[in-house]
Amino acid sequence: MIATDQSYIIDFLSRPEAYGETAQVEIIETHISKVFLLPGRVFKLKRAVTYPYLDFSTPQLRKRYCEAEVDVNRRTAPDLYKGIVAVTRNDDGELALGGDGEAIDWLVEMARFDEAGLFDRMAIEGRLEETHIAELADVIAGFHQQAEACPDMDVLAGLQTTIIGNAETFAEFGPGLLDMAAVDELTQMQTTVLASLSVILQDRRENGFVKSCHGDLHLRNICLWDGHPTLFDGIEFNDTFSRIDVLYDLAFLLMDLEHRSLGGYANIVLNRYLDATGDDTGLACLGLYLSLRAAIRAHIAATLGQGGDAQSYLALARKYLKPSPPRLIAVGGLSGSGKSRLARVLGPHIGMAPGARVIRSDITRKRLAGVTSLTRLGDEGYTPEMTERTFEAVYQQTRIALAAGQSVIADTVFAKPEQRHAIAAVADEMGVPFDGLWLEAAPEIMQARVTKRTNNPSDADADVLKLQMGYHLGDMDWTVVDSSGSREKTLSDALDVLDVLNQARFKPTSDEGG
Repeated sequence: MIATDQSYIIDFLSRPEAYGETAQVEIIETHISKVFLLPGRVFKLKRAVTYPYLDFSTPQLRKRYCEAEVDVNRRTAPDLYKGIVAVTRNDDGELALGGDGEAIDWLVEMARFDEAGLFDRMAIEGRLEETHIAELADVIAGFHQQAEACPDMDVLAGLQTTIIGNAETFAEFGPGLLDMAAVDELTQMQTTVLASLSVILQDRRENGFVKSCHGDLHLRNICLWDGHPTLFDGIEFNDTFSRIDVLYDLAFLLMDLEHRSLGGYANIVLNRYLDATGDDTGLACLGLYLSLRAAIRAHIAATLGQGGDAQSYLALARKYLKPSPPRLIAVGGLSGSGKSRLARVLGPHIGMAPGARVIRSDITRKRLAGVTSLTRLGDEGYTPEMTERTFEAVYQQTRIALAAGQSVIADTVFAKPEQRHAIAAVADEMGVPFDGLWLEAAPEIMQARVTKRTNNPSDADADVLKLQMGYHLGDMDWTVVDSSGSREKTLSDALDVLDVLNQARFKPTSDEGG
């Protein structure tokens, strides 16, 4: 509902002279804002509207939420958010920006970034690269780890409200656009799954995983700023939307990537995020979180009469709650054989969206040592005791992910028969199918690979490979895959072995790993 006529303010802000400019003002309108774009600067006016989930009805409330928007978004984009500016009325009745007269409305002032750097535009134009996605996952992980915990938020009630709100909107706008039987089934499935997760959700809140998050974390709210992925336009107007489980925050991005047929990128984000945070216990909630994010998009599309989008989001929301049974795949091989590269590109094809949890011993070892994944370890990081700890941690991570219903790809050398037997025993223990792949390549190819790779968690070099080539592997009961050829050929051969229908959603862009 529109509470106040702001047309005269909008008319003023639409004129370049209001800002001391001569260039034409570009205007973007959303249901809650008017955004005025100038060379180098952006001003956002909150529309005088009320909805069930926000109240911008008075200048005082709009000022409060302008201040909150700046505070919330300076956490992730401090250089973008400059502050707030008053729209004032002088004694002669003329309007001004930041004048001496009475403040009649308020604006958020931002620096203007190049719209070509918006991640949604980059995705549409095919310019979004794996390097952008990997760094984005690191940025989000760092933001979530630093975010304020919200132990008093009743996340269960918030999710129940979301399900009910979606159902009510579908009932009003869905007939004629959507299969209402499918809508009703979705609502029932989400309600049932939410009830089954109540204890886990409570534990996550008590253990600090409910935090002051972004709340609207999709590709359109991510840009390149100074060459790095930057989150902006986080939600400031409703704590129920922003004070949430960190994986519910992440789920919006994962769902958005999946909907754009970039499921491989979603798998990279998920694995890189979990590698950084260690939050594998939350995987049990991920299917519901993804489904809710897709359902929200479906109901918004329905309200706009966008039947095609509403139907595709509804189908995605339903798919997330009908996952395939988990399985465990182990990928072994000497350094340079391409095992990590294969594990990474195989991930999106295995298990429920956004694909398998890829557990790499190189990264696990670094986390146990308390260093970043790219920090090179000395001899102390490769003692027999440290190696045993690393493998036990890999096995335990695998159990956690499988118990949550997520398929797992375990990526390590697996040179010893007892290591191969141990990972197969985890599959038996968890009651899931197991496949072991052993990658082999010509020595000169493996040496070339370990020599040229950069930005890789593995510390193995040509000397380490030479040492490994002297290992006695014992009886090899895993399927041997020749990885001497291209990564596409190796992936195709692995998919054939695993009897996976090759519906590639992601073309790998990096030749690192293994």
